Amino acid sequence: MASTDVALREASRSTERKRVVNNLSIQVATVNGSGSQSSNTVLLRSIFQMGVPVSGKNLFPSNIAGLPTWYTIRANKDSYIARKKEIDFLVAMNAETAEEDVRSLAAGAAVLYDEPLNLAKVRSDLTFYSVPFDKLVATVCPEAKLRKLVKNMVYVGVVAQLLEIEMAEVEIAIRKQFASKVKAANLNLAAAKAGFDYAAASLTKQDPYFITRMDKTKGKIIIDGNSAAALGSMFAGVTVVTWYPITPSSSLVESLIDYMKQYRITADGKATFAIVQAEDELAAIGMVLGAGWAGARAMTATAGPGISLMAEFAGLSYYAEVPGVVWDIQRVGPSTGLPTRTSQGDILSTAFLSHGDTKHIMLIPNSVGECFSMALDAFNLAEHFQTLVFVMSDLDLGMNNWMSEPFEYPTTPIKRGKILSKEDLDRLGSFERYKDVDGDGIGYRTLPGTEHPAAAYFARGSGHNEKSQYSERPDDFERNMERINKKFETARSFVPRPELVSTGQKVGIIAYGTSHWGIVEARDQLRNEYAIETDYLRIRAYPFTREVHAFIEQHDRVYVVEQNRDAQMLSLLKLDIRPELVTRLRSIAHIHGLPLDARSVTDELSSMEGK
Repeated sequence: MASTDVALREASRSTERKRVVNNLSIQVATVNGSGSQSSNTVLLRSIFQMGVPVSGKNLFPSNIAGLPTWYTIRANKDSYIARKKEIDFLVAMNAETAEEDVRSLAAGAAVLYDEPLNLAKVRSDLTFYSVPFDKLVATVCPEAKLRKLVKNMVYVGVVAQLLEIEMAEVEIAIRKQFASKVKAANLNLAAAKAGFDYAAASLTKQDPYFITRMDKTKGKIIIDGNSAAALGSMFAGVTVVTWYPITPSSSLVESLIDYMKQYRITADGKATFAIVQAEDELAAIGMVLGAGWAGARAMTATAGPGISLMAEFAGLSYYAEVPGVVWDIQRVGPSTGLPTRTSQGDILSTAFLSHGDTKHIMLIPNSVGECFSMALDAFNLAEHFQTLVFVMSDLDLGMNNWMSEPFEYPTTPIKRGKILSKEDLDRLGSFERYKDVDGDGIGYRTLPGTEHPAAAYFARGSGHNEKSQYSERPDDFERNMERINKKFETARSFVPRPELVSTGQKVGIIAYGTSHWGIVEARDQLRNEYAIETDYLRIRAYPFTREVHAFIEQHDRVYVVEQNRDAQMLSLLKLDIRPELVTRLRSIAHIHGLPLDARSVTDELSSMEGK
């Protein structure tokens, strides 16, 4: 399967084309399980270390080994980091997909390929570089069983020489990648140097692409979203983590295990946390609610199939009012779907997860920085509103490496919400668990172990009155449900507010999550290529704040861009805004599981605008 869909364009190859500096996409096509992840990470970091903004997208199959995999690195001087639809420089290492990958390229692209593939015969409008990788790796790797893994590092050296990536930076990246394995680092460095030296001696530069040193990544870090979420959850004070492994969320908890072992073990060797692998997702969320009821900050991490299984316990949390946090690293569904492709397909189902009348708070990060900061928001909101809070990440954000400013040490204090202490109860004498005392819909709670006879913490999933006594009286049920809904309305003033860019245009764009990065670039394309000026609002949470309503009210046409088929966020907006505003909304859907690219948005929006 080719990973690009760019139409071929007729063009003649020229060796005197204008230099294209720090503006290209590199796609590496290999086989899953061949060790290419380390090589690709080294290549990405080498460019990053030269000060050039960069992003990496991994497109891998949902098996252990043997199927095609693609990794796309985008280097861009203007800091565009969304996936680029066009591939400029292809590294073809997989015989199964090589010809199709080459045929999918636009005219003028460059192709570096393994010599036995003989790809130069396929097209006459591309630049080809043939390299005998097997011969080169044999000179540096005497152990035949290791050559398959080390072979990929040879193409790193070849690419570095052709694009003028400094070999010193490649060495730094290799030693970082194999920091605890000196022998492996030396072997891989030798392979990269073999490729670099071969390219210098045997290949003539014909393509126009170059990497030159900049200063746009100084002080920045590279990290994946799941690791950032794990760090954020630890800083937020999580003490109980229950999970069942599922792609693409597993690495979040695996990273958290490592962090907690490093930072949350006391001097005498005792853990101050519990991380439990449950027998399934239903058990995992049940444990989260048990821990939340007992007063712990508890969480789980899952993906769409797990969210589906958690529906009944989500209803219990909503109705019994028990806090917890769920990280949903969204992937393509329904059913097993495409488990290693990205999506925003759980938005609508999660908003109303469970049977009956339920509405859940959702936070939607767009960056690794927000994965970190929204972790604290999620736990604070969960305890403040005594309910589940869902953090809606996705595979692209969770499993890919992203540039970021270093995370700021949290200064916002942990907020436990309305918890009554023994002293509070001595003063009050008693309390009613489900009574709205302050007019915000949020009742007061006590924690198990509080030494006071009035501190018993009842939580009922069946009908109950304000005192948590069993009740099937219609007026008790209606009053309780209206109070819980008032909590949701109160949450509009507490959730993260949207990001807004507005200059008074008639056309607006709404997006959320990782779609943001394609929108940033698409807005520039629309302005520069079609003279279409747009305003932009990025939703960061549900329920929607007043700014979201105002944005729709202030624009004639609002394009809602999202990565699902059925316009799920648009559907939520329709339910929330005044009926007469619904006709202003337009949907731009992106559904094939690849991260959103700017060109697709530009082409569709300009067409819908009649350009």
